[in-house]
Amino acid sequence: MNTILRIDASSRSTGSVSRALGDYFEDAWLDRNPRDRVIRRDVAAEPIGHIADRTIAGFYTPADQFTDELSAATALSDLLIEEIQAADVLLLTVPMYNFSLPSALKAWIDHVVRIGHTFSFDGTGFTGLVTERRAYVLCAFGAGGYVGGGPFAAADFVQPYLRFILNFLGVQDVRFFTVEATVGDEVALAASTARVKREIDAAVAAATVADDVAA
Repeated sequence: MNTILRIDASSRSTGSVSRALGDYFEDAWLDRNPRDRVIRRDVAAEPIGHIADRTIAGFYTPADQFTDELSAATALSDLLIEEIQAADVLLLTVPMYNFSLPSALKAWIDHVVRIGHTFSFDGTGFTGLVTERRAYVLCAFGAGGYVGGGPFAAADFVQPYLRFILNFLGVQDVRFFTVEATVGDEVALAASTARVKREIDAAVAAATVADDVAA
C-alpha cells in the first residue's frame, strides 16, 4: 500500500485547472490502487506562514541545544517534513503565477528544505534524504508556448525550479504534466486537457505495473 502526499497550491477554490488535474490523477490512481491512502495539504486554503528568524535559527541549532522557543518555531516544519517522510508518492498541483510558482507553495518549500532532515551537507557536497519516492507535478499555465521548446520556454520558472528542488531533496523520479493556454480558446484548452489526461492515465498504469513487479 502506498501513501500519496497531495499538495494543492492554486488560489482558486473553483475553476482551477491544476486542481482539476489533481482530482483526475487521484481518481485514476485510486481506481487502480484502492488500498492506497492520500494525505492532502492545501497550502492556499490553509496558508503556511513564511519562515521567521527563530525558524531559521532552529534549522541550524543542534537538537541537544533546542529550547522550547526553538521547538515551537520549527514545529510546523517538523509536521510538513513528517508528511513527506510518510509518503511514497508526491502529487503537486501547480499553477503558474507571473512565470513562477505561487508564493503559498514557496512557503511550503522553505519549511521542508531543511538541513539534517531532507538533505545533508558533509562539508563538500549535498545529499538528498528524501529518496525512493516518485513525484508527479501537474501544472497549468495561462499562456501557451512554454513546453516543447516553445517561444516562452525561457520564461518557465516553474518546472526547472521544482525539478531541481525535488532532485536536491533526493526525489529523482519527477514527472511533469502541463496544460497550457488555460485562458485561451476553449476548444484548444479541451484538447490540451484531454491529451494531458491520457498522459496521466499512461503514467498511472505504468506506476501500477512497476509497483506490482516490485512487490
